[in-house]
Amino acid sequence: MNPIQPFTLNLNGRLYDVTGPQVMAIINITDDSFYADSRAIDPKAIAGRARELVADGADILDLGACSTRPESKPVDPDIETLRIVTAVKAVRDVLPDIPLSVDTFRASVAREAINAGADIINDISGGNFDPLMFPTIASLKAPYILTHTRGTPETMQSMTTYTDVAADVVRELSQKVEQLRLMGVCDIIVDPGLGFAKTVEQNYRLLDAIPQIAQLLECPVLIGASRKSMLTKPLGITASQALNATTVVNTIALIHGAAFIRVHDPLQARQAVTLVSMLPVNNRNKVYNLTNS
Repeated sequence: MNPIQPFTLNLNGRLYDVTGPQVMAIINITDDSFYADSRAIDPKAIAGRARELVADGADILDLGACSTRPESKPVDPDIETLRIVTAVKAVRDVLPDIPLSVDTFRASVAREAINAGADIINDISGGNFDPLMFPTIASLKAPYILTHTRGTPETMQSMTTYTDVAADVVRELSQKVEQLRLMGVCDIIVDPGLGFAKTVEQNYRLLDAIPQIAQLLECPVLIGASRKSMLTKPLGITASQALNATTVVNTIALIHGAAFIRVHDPLQARQAVTLVSMLPVNNRNKVYNLTNS
């Protein structure tokens, strides 16, 4: 096991201590996200779903109002903004202190979300889709989840050629980490982008490389594999059948040192965190004499 090093995040002026892996639970304010059970549209449903997710063990909630699954088309920015602001306010009405992340690639949506009470921006484009995103994050002083991808949701699956996927992802992310740090962004979380311009096999190579990604980029790592095709394709199952597979992959990610796991099902993710934390990491290099004397 590769235990994470404790760190803090600045959430709108309050320090949030991260001393162990965090469970980030998904709420999609959309009608086309790939996993239907993650969707909640009206404020009452959003608030109710938020309560359920936190009761099941979520540390952080991640709100998304524009599907970015492969081959999807983005909604109008005004629609995304309205959905996000509505969702942030609905959650804040019932859970005023829960850390809130917003999944958006648009700088304008990021700004409105933070102004409405969100804390973290989760950008699946890694700044590729909106040139104003990095300056906006720097001005907001918000924690930023920097995801690796190529192309757009409509084209990404045709852009999976790498010399070495882990080395190439680290190199491409490192340039952006350096750029963000020069702009004064302190709280950067990196996401290798499982499923975004990656083949199934490449996703598992990146999963295996989590320790190196964290070390080389000097950033905590977020893994989002929940119910994705990297699970369903090898097993010949659907997203609705992929809870057990998700738990398996989350466990691998945690053992390799992921600081965040982004999930649809926080109860099972929390159980994985609890059990993995029981591994005796301080004894991993100890040699035991197991022979009878």
